[in-house]
Amino acid sequence: NYVQSSMVVSSYEVEQAYIRNNTTADISYIRFPYADVADSSLTVSESDLRDYYNDNQSDFERKESYRFQYVSFDKTPTSEDTTRTINELQNLRSDFAETENDSLFLVRYQSTTPYRDAYVEKDELRDEYKPVLNLENGEVSEVLRENGGVYLLKKLDETQNQVKFVTLSLNIQADPINTIDRKAEEADDFSFFAEEDGFREEAERRGYEIKEAFATKDNAFIAGLGQSRQVMNMLESASEGRISEPIELSSEFVVLQVEEVIPAGIRPFEEVKNQIRTVVINNKRKEKVEQQVRDLLSSNSSLESLSRASGKEVGTAENINMNAEFIQGAGREPGVVGAIFGLEEGSLSRPLAGTSAVFVVQVRNRQDADPSNLDSATRQQIRQQLRQGKGSSFAQVWLDQLKQDADIRDNRSRLLQR
Repeated sequence: NYVQSSMVVSSYEVEQAYIRNNTTADISYIRFPYADVADSSLTVSESDLRDYYNDNQSDFERKESYRFQYVSFDKTPTSEDTTRTINELQNLRSDFAETENDSLFLVRYQSTTPYRDAYVEKDELRDEYKPVLNLENGEVSEVLRENGGVYLLKKLDETQNQVKFVTLSLNIQADPINTIDRKAEEADDFSFFAEEDGFREEAERRGYEIKEAFATKDNAFIAGLGQSRQVMNMLESASEGRISEPIELSSEFVVLQVEEVIPAGIRPFEEVKNQIRTVVINNKRKEKVEQQVRDLLSSNSSLESLSRASGKEVGTAENINMNAEFIQGAGREPGVVGAIFGLEEGSLSRPLAGTSAVFVVQVRNRQDADPSNLDSATRQQIRQQLRQGKGSSFAQVWLDQLKQDADIRDNRSRLLQR
């Protein structure tokens, strides 16, 4: 707070922000889309691909990563768990109907729906609550099911347009012994024999499905498994071929085997070749369109003649703000917008390479903001906005630097074991 309070926003910065926010231009333009160039008209050599790879190796850096296979043991509620929960709620129906303190009753039996003493408009009732309309006051419904849970409805009162009721609901949960412990034992048994006889051999002998996955160091999200710090801790400390003990996730146990530990570094050329090909083709397409537009401009000095020569229509956009990122009818083109405000009024631009096309632009009219029109209230408002922006940027840089300089010992792997 002390450092941020000392940040200064100069009058020059305020005036420049005012100019950017209030300077506008009306333009005419012709757009030459990159998509007009067919892939078949472009040639990409192996040398082109390798040149791009060598010149942009920082784009292909990767952290240490892991390729592994795993077997999962589902611990979601079984049909027996569902039946058990329904029976529990069924046994509470008569007590629920007779209780005089509905709020206490819901708390005592740990209802997932809290007590609510209010009337609800009948025409606003959600579908799952509409059965309450068929009940008498004080009557409790049969057990109902919705979204992984079961519930009872008790009508308290009813008017012509409204109804008051309470809901006793329970989530269907896996039995900690008959379901979860049994799956844990099954996973543990598989892990033991996989160490003895081989991961794949044991999985095939038992008829388990083997799944493949890939993970990157410092990224706890793993496709197919979701967030799992426990899995990442195992992978980061494991060697190739290691088989894990059962690891408990939210809906399953998993036993995994590390197939490959890929060290940090630059990804091999062959691995990123197809990715590079796409980039190089797009770059060549842009270069080709730029050259075509340059050739056209060499013999056409106005938008009208350029339009006739190219067969492209002249578009217009009004009141483009200097801070804008979009051009009406052309999409998001921040680079082109920036170039527009570097043009003289009435002059024709050079070819401007944008996000989706090359543009040729003519500024028809430009309205430059005059800082002398700034009143004190507007000046103070802009100053405050700029100060907040500086403070936010400083805080982000400061926190990033703190993280880089911090000496951290990560002992979570000792705590997150089964």
